[in-house]
Amino acid sequence: TSSIPLVLDGFLTPRKTISFSACAVQMFLSFAMGATECVLLGMMAFDRYVAICNPLRYPMVMSKAAYVPMAASSWLAGGVNSLVQISLAVQLPFCGDNVINHFTCEILAVLKLACADISINVISMGVANVIFLGVPVLFIFVSYTFILTTILRIPSAEGQRKAFSTCSSHLTVVVIFYGTILFMYAKPKSKDPLGEDKQGVSDKLISLFYGVLTPMLNPLIYSLRN
Repeated sequence: TSSIPLVLDGFLTPRKTISFSACAVQMFLSFAMGATECVLLGMMAFDRYVAICNPLRYPMVMSKAAYVPMAASSWLAGGVNSLVQISLAVQLPFCGDNVINHFTCEILAVLKLACADISINVISMGVANVIFLGVPVLFIFVSYTFILTTILRIPSAEGQRKAFSTCSSHLTVVVIFYGTILFMYAKPKSKDPLGEDKQGVSDKLISLFYGVLTPMLNPLIYSLRN
């Protein structure tokens, strides 16, 4: 969330100049945090699964010896993935006026300025999408399938409500975050110039949603149960 003021500053003054190195750092941080949150949300789905489906074993399964490596591996995976993507991007030659059609140094907007073939970048990001979007989403879906099955077996309505409230905040964040991320990175790109312009505007709005609005809502969403 510390990057939010910079994003809003870019929104209010979109013609600001940024150095190449600063742009690379901005891309790395935003990409790393996004990838890390994708993995963390998958890990949290497992946490909710254990809490609902195996409550008596929860203290043993989700002990400090388990959740610290899970969190650390999420950050490590996000950082390594971001380092790979940004390293490939900064090696490309850039030409023209180098005006980024975006509020921030978003990697997809930067790649559009490259004067060389970006097939390797596209393939690399495609693989990353499968790992950091597809796999966690599948993991979350399977976890919540078991969670829903368990909740429906609870005989009392009050018990079902309490069980659902345990994972409602996580599920809300998953829908908001993954919904915008998947729409941004997994949708087909338009080849029509007019359609590309409209798509550029939608990409900017979507990036503001998951880059600014979602982090600002997270504290509120996760405190709703309290």
